[in-house]
Amino acid sequence: MQYRTLGRTGVQVSSLALGAMNFGAIGRTTQDEATAIVDAALGAGINLIDTADMYGGGESEEMVGKAIAGRRDDIVLATKAGMPMSDERNHRGGSRRWLVTALDNSLRRLGVDHIDLYQIHRWDPDTGDEETLSALTDLQRAGKIRYFGSSTFPAYRIVQAQWAAREHRLGRYVTEQPSYSILQRGIESHVLPVTEEYGMGVLVWSPLASGWLSGAVREGQDVTTHRSAFMPERFDTGIPANRARLDAVERLAKIADQAGLTLIQLALGFVTAHPAVTSALVGPRTLDHLRAQLAAADTVLPADVLDAIDTVVAPGTDLAPHEKHDTPPALLDPALRRR
Repeated sequence: MQYRTLGRTGVQVSSLALGAMNFGAIGRTTQDEATAIVDAALGAGINLIDTADMYGGGESEEMVGKAIAGRRDDIVLATKAGMPMSDERNHRGGSRRWLVTALDNSLRRLGVDHIDLYQIHRWDPDTGDEETLSALTDLQRAGKIRYFGSSTFPAYRIVQAQWAAREHRLGRYVTEQPSYSILQRGIESHVLPVTEEYGMGVLVWSPLASGWLSGAVREGQDVTTHRSAFMPERFDTGIPANRARLDAVERLAKIADQAGLTLIQLALGFVTAHPAVTSALVGPRTLDHLRAQLAAADTVLPADVLDAIDTVVAPGTDLAPHEKHDTPPALLDPALRRR
């Protein structure tokens, strides 16, 4: 396992990190299975575990808490807040009112007294940066969180938040957690240059592109059955973007074979090769999934392989731009761009 410094914090984290979104109802993973996955991950050298309050309505945090009991100090523990936790309109977002409550709820579910990295799950357009950063700074000074970061923020919002922290003399986001894979490379043109400029750590999610790069989605298979219970439209090859992804996967599989690698090793080795990336979050649902992902822990792709990948998906290109998670709200809601 490789280790890297998380931004400018001085904290050393593994190049592969354990994402816990699949723990519980989402991945149909039991507590015993989740604990076994955590055991295997820690045994392989992973020391960063990432979850969120909204995963399973808090179930993931509870399962992580039970799995790490008795070894908390050896783990860099990360969670997130900001996504809706109920139909109540104030049980979401980046307000001080909600973040103070949300953090206490996460600490209780995880069974810990502090979070190492507390992340704002999505930018909240209804809340000013000063409001959110002020609340996070106070929670940090209270010892409840060690650091705080952003997740899936557009590049211009990352810049704005850094400016607001400096302008108001508040703590700043030290990490960003964007979606990044061979098939979705858009952040190379905007987000990653910004995180490098500000010395932020980067924890990338969905490095296997929601399963497209797992090796299980190939030409000739009934692709629509893959994860059919979870966003089946993402695997409908009648959609041009999905057809483009499947064609790219076939070409990437040949590159992996020629390099003596699995497709998973190629995919994870690609994202961790970028100098701006600190860790790639893997989200296994089973022990077998984790073992296949751990095989990439020490994968270093040579220049010729990286060049070959560039011929399949050009740098800065998203094959499924409609699945971007950092699109400015005004592009999605006509009411925000029409007066």
